[in-house]
Formats: sequence, C-alpha cells, structure tokens
Amino acid sequence: MADKRDYYDILGVKKGADEGELKSAYRKLAMKFHPDRNPDDKHADKKFKELNEAYEVLKDPEKRAAYDRFGHAAFEAGGPGAGGFEGFGQGGQGFSGFGDIFEEMFGEFMGGARGGRGGGHAGGHGADLRYNMELSLEDAFHGKKAEIRVPTSVACEPCKGTGAEGAAAPVACATCGGAGRVRSQSGFFTVERTCPACQGRGTVIKDPCKTCGGAGRVHREKTLSVTIPAGVEDGTRIRLAGEGEAGLRGAPAGDLYLFLSIRPHRFFHRDGADIHCRVPIPMTTAALGGQVEVPTIEGKLARVTIPPGTPTGHQLRLAGKGMSIMRSKARGDMFVQVSVETPQNLSERQKELLKEFEDAGDSKTQSPQSTGFFDKVKELWEDLKD
Repeated sequence: MADKRDYYDILGVKKGADEGELKSAYRKLAMKFHPDRNPDDKHADKKFKELNEAYEVLKDPEKRAAYDRFGHAAFEAGGPGAGGFEGFGQGGQGFSGFGDIFEEMFGEFMGGARGGRGGGHAGGHGADLRYNMELSLEDAFHGKKAEIRVPTSVACEPCKGTGAEGAAAPVACATCGGAGRVRSQSGFFTVERTCPACQGRGTVIKDPCKTCGGAGRVHREKTLSVTIPAGVEDGTRIRLAGEGEAGLRGAPAGDLYLFLSIRPHRFFHRDGADIHCRVPIPMTTAALGGQVEVPTIEGKLARVTIPPGTPTGHQLRLAGKGMSIMRSKARGDMFVQVSVETPQNLSERQKELLKEFEDAGDSKTQSPQSTGFFDKVKELWEDLKD
C-alpha cells in the first residue's frame, strides 16, 4: 500500500477538514476529472477513481477514524477498518453516497432538476398568454379602464381543478411511490428521470372528472377588467400575474401579458413625453405677430403668441402641455411648429396693396434667410463672370 497517495492530498484538504470542506473539494475535482469531460486524457479515469475512493473513506466518520489511525493499512484484507469496504475497483458497491453527489452535479443533464416530490405540479404549470391592445393617444394620456375577453383555459368547476370526479383527492403513484422521479442503476452511475406514469406529479387520479377528462381545466373565454396607467408608450408590456392559462390539476396558472400599441393621431405626433403639432398661420400674422389657439392633448385650447417676423418652421414651446409620464405627476412639453400660408385667390385691391408693400420695401424688411440667399447668388454670379 506504500504507493498509494494520501487521501487528504488527493482531495487537497487538510487533515482536520470538516464535512462541508470535503464535499466542496470533492465536487470541484469530480467535475474537473470526470472521464466524460476529459475524453482525450487517458489518466482522467484513474484520477477520477482515486478521487472517489478518497472521498468515500473520508466522508464516513468510522472509516475516516480508522484511516487517520492506521492509514491505508486499515482497509487491507483483515485490517481494523476493512469491515465491508471494497474499494472503487471492486464493483463500486461501497460508494453509497456517490450517486447522490453525481446527481447534484449532473442532475439536469441526466434528466432535469429534482422536482415533483409531494408537490403534484411538476410539468403542469399553466402557459403564459399574450393579449394585444390598441389605444388612442388620448387614452395613453389619460389612462383607461377596460374589459377584455381572453380565450383561455380555466379551472374546471365540477372537480374544482383537481381533475378527479367529485374533487376526490389524488392517490400516490404506485410506480414512483409519490416521488415523481424514478431511478435506474448502471454500475456506479445513478440515473434519475421523470416518472412516466404520473409525469412527475407524484400522484395519479383513479376516477377522472367527466367534464375535463382529468385535466382539471376546460377551455373558456374569460372576461377581465384591466387598468391602463396614464403615460404608457407604444410597446409597453403589462403583466397580470396568475391570469394566464390554468395549470393542470390545480397547478399554478400562467401570467397574462398585455402588449400596448398607440394608434397614430391625426393632429399630434408623439416623441417620448413630448408632443409636436404643425399649425398654419396667415402671412400677416407671421409678419405682424399675433395670437392663435391650438388644441391640446387633454382636450382644451391653448393660446399661443406668435412673435412678429416668425418664419415657417419656427417652433414654439408650451411647457408642461405634453404627455403624462408614468408613475409621475410631471408632463412633457408641447411644441407648435409654425407653417406660414401664402395667400391665394387675391382680389385686385389686395394685389395692389401687396405691390405697394413690395415697392416700399428695402433690405431691412427682408427676412434674414432671403437676404443671405440673394447675397450668395450675387457672389456666385460675379465669380462666374470672372
């Protein structure tokens, strides 16, 4: 036995390590040296067996005490600690705890996480549902209460969602003994999978409900009252917990998700919490200044002052007249973009007045944009002549 490595050195722990340290060290090294993870390392299998042999001894208080006193000699034939321990290379019968450790590390790979024990709901959770709702911009501003009808699955009333006739209690599954999982042994590997008889619930129904056929739920259209908060935006998602599809045989229901879309508005354009609109004004108002009234999103009129000489495209800001902001008393702003209208179908007198205005004009009365434009044209013309 002189060529065998010290068990504590194999696990990389000190002699006084407690059970938690041993288990943590073992799990880390088992993941590292497992043969399936090291197909190209011909020494991985040997290291893995050595690791499991060390852990099997040190995790058992009696075997560990014997090892601490006598070393490897304790487990030689007839040795003081031999009692029934056979070693990893002799069929693996002594590794009673290896299956549980392996299951913790590779449980999902070998058939999913543990579940179903006593719960009765494994695999029966109700599906989540989606409902698309279209709102007007005014609804998004004010908020809205509405009733919606959702085709879904609801708990069966005659069996109260249990799936059993007369709402009788289900009985433990005979195949898995109520665990919801069944195990099979292959050498030192323990493979656990969902019980095929009860689909992981751990229980079965002896007399299924005639209304729902044992499912515990039936298809029906459900009416819900929903509240849309003020300030929602296009694409907002609202979750209604537990309002989705009913679960199988009393399992938890799924959730309902409302997906909101905002219809385009005929007058306003929304940009986040701000609102934009385009307002036409007469040429005379743009030149002389004045006031116009514009509608606001809350359904009122706001008076806007137009400064003298306002050009087309100029924006005027109305603070706090924009959209509501969710979970806040604040509001965005409203921006009014001016569009100066050119008069049409003029009378003879109006034409005469405009002609007089034109003749009496000078560079001071021209707009900065037109003055700059004609200056550039003049410079270009002179360059072309040269």
